[in-house]
Amino acid sequence: MRPATPATAGGTASSDREPAILVVGGGIGGLSAALAISRTGRQVRVLERAHQFGEIGAGIQLAPNATRILERLGLLRAVCDAGVLPRRLVLADAVGGHELTTLDLTDSTDRYGGPYVVLHRSDLLDILLRGCVAAGVGLETGAQVTQLRDDGARVHASCADGREFAGPAAIGADGLRSFARALFSDDEAICSGYVAYRGAVPMEQVARHADLRDVVAWIGPGLHLVQYPLRSGRMYNQVAVFRSDAFRRGELDWGSPAELDERFAACCGHVQESIPLLGRDNRWPMYDRLPIPGWATGRIALLGDAAHPMLQYLAQGGCQAIEDASALAAALDRHDGKTAPAAGIETALRAYQDVRAPRAARVQRTARTWGEIWHLDGTAKLVRDELFRQRRDDDHTHVEWLYGRAAAGGRA
Repeated sequence: MRPATPATAGGTASSDREPAILVVGGGIGGLSAALAISRTGRQVRVLERAHQFGEIGAGIQLAPNATRILERLGLLRAVCDAGVLPRRLVLADAVGGHELTTLDLTDSTDRYGGPYVVLHRSDLLDILLRGCVAAGVGLETGAQVTQLRDDGARVHASCADGREFAGPAAIGADGLRSFARALFSDDEAICSGYVAYRGAVPMEQVARHADLRDVVAWIGPGLHLVQYPLRSGRMYNQVAVFRSDAFRRGELDWGSPAELDERFAACCGHVQESIPLLGRDNRWPMYDRLPIPGWATGRIALLGDAAHPMLQYLAQGGCQAIEDASALAAALDRHDGKTAPAAGIETALRAYQDVRAPRAARVQRTARTWGEIWHLDGTAKLVRDELFRQRRDDDHTHVEWLYGRAAAGGRA
């Protein structure tokens, strides 16, 4: 966790400048939105519930649909300097130990207008935070929003510590367990029955690793292990995910470290030797939600995981939040007319929703499907493996819709 810049942390509940659009949540999506909106000339204030801005987790993959936007925000050079540009995406057999299929990334910028980059989540958040500070975004920490009220002219945010904020709109970017989402849906997060263990360690502690030019996902029946380098190869990121039999039996303490070891015991030597490097103190049950059609009502809208939490199999959670940020800023720029700003805000938020909701829903559904494909067993696995072996590494048929310029909507 990293502290907010002293000049902006804490802040005040009012400003002498024009009222600021409120962004509830200071993660990757919230800060991306704040920075993108500020670039349209609008004032923005981020309300972060934690007492410091920070990201939990290790690595994040940024595909070209996100890096194109980061370039427009002036952040891509810093992102590339902090990260690694992999040569290939690789799917490998976690049991047999051999490659199944690959995707060549070396022409990503020419093909899609942006590189594929992997980096530490905290590094990305730091870059976004510095961008927000430079842009004059208001940053409030310890601001746990407990109520949002739209009076037709402004949105009022009440915080647990008694602070009150008001602005022309509010954007709920407060994650999977979003408070703001309850204004749109009474749905619950859906547990997949899979659990993740993560770890990013100094490279010198890694006795055995995959090719450091690649992002490798070792896939097997009901499990997978993802590996790639971070910070110019100085660190090694690993995420192990498995379907918990204890969860299926209804046990409360499911996905334990003992179950982790048991599930990966049948894997190839490389995978087995990698598992001990994972942290055992924390586990992350994997959740998503079903798509909802409505993200905007009046002057309030959702963004990122608050709008479309998804499983990790397309590595698009952060990327889709960054797409949201770009589309939201574009909609405000296009529809928030200076002659009738009150009507403009509501029109802009509906336009943002209409652009982004169908695409994000497709990504959510496809992520679920890819999870099923990764974890096949038996005859279905044999058919999958044969199909994977037959494809060329320069065949982008299955990702063009996701990474391509034309498909993203907004200004992505």
